[in-house]
Amino acid sequence: MSSVLYDAQGPRAKRRNVLFTVVFLVALAALLWWVFGTLNDKGQLEWALWKPFFTGTEAWSTYIWPGLQNTLKAAVLAVVIALPLGAALGIARLSDHAWVRVPAAVVVEFFRSIPVLVLMIFGLALFAEYTNVSSDDRPLYAVVTGLVLYNASVLAEIVRSGILALPKGQAEGAMAIGLRKGQVMRLILLPQAVTAMLPAIVSQLVVILKDTALGGAILTFPELLASANTMSGYYGANVIASYTVVAVIYIALNFALTSFAGWLERRLRRAKKSTGAVLKADDVETADAGTVGKV
Repeated sequence: MSSVLYDAQGPRAKRRNVLFTVVFLVALAALLWWVFGTLNDKGQLEWALWKPFFTGTEAWSTYIWPGLQNTLKAAVLAVVIALPLGAALGIARLSDHAWVRVPAAVVVEFFRSIPVLVLMIFGLALFAEYTNVSSDDRPLYAVVTGLVLYNASVLAEIVRSGILALPKGQAEGAMAIGLRKGQVMRLILLPQAVTAMLPAIVSQLVVILKDTALGGAILTFPELLASANTMSGYYGANVIASYTVVAVIYIALNFALTSFAGWLERRLRRAKKSTGAVLKADDVETADAGTVGKV
């Protein structure tokens, strides 16, 4: 059966797809076999290297858990600040007033063009030179500053493009019934654009979570990856085991974030489709009786 988007596959296309699937699975199995074989030859699969993560709590309580807490702290602070700031900048770029629109565009394009690592290093120097922030807290402040400046500018473009993607009739109809521009943006445009923007926003939130590792690599911020580096040295250069555990934690966090976003998006779409009030049978009978009486 054909659809609007594509035609149904014929027998030859189905056989070709089955062949491609089999070839891919065989290649994947061969790659995994080679990886595990190489690790085994190098002694990286020995139980002694993985034992600290499955027996005892020292590795988790001393290294992984504190590093994970710092990662989540930096990511949450950056998200809480970057989301409203990005929304404000995105809306400002749509302003009819040049004195609002132009400065917002300059700020967005400036910080969007600078690598986030450079912003973190700049933030560290700024806090060290012009503030009284202690040396222990400076890496956290610098990481959050870099993440906020860069990701707020990216989120601003996401918000702006999401609003511009809506049909112009939405704003025109709202203004025709007497709503002001601020009310149109707040009550009409933003609620509709949120659902369309949600996948891109979630992707940027995942980027924020992963970019916290830059602070550990350069600014000595004790986040999850930096803790893995310290832990691998402590346990005798157990690098692959440590990084594997950290990678699994990152995958779990990002999967949970994207799963929640997918659930939220589906709920918002269902809410938009559920328009109108649901009438009971008694209400319908009462309405029919009133109509008959009027006739």
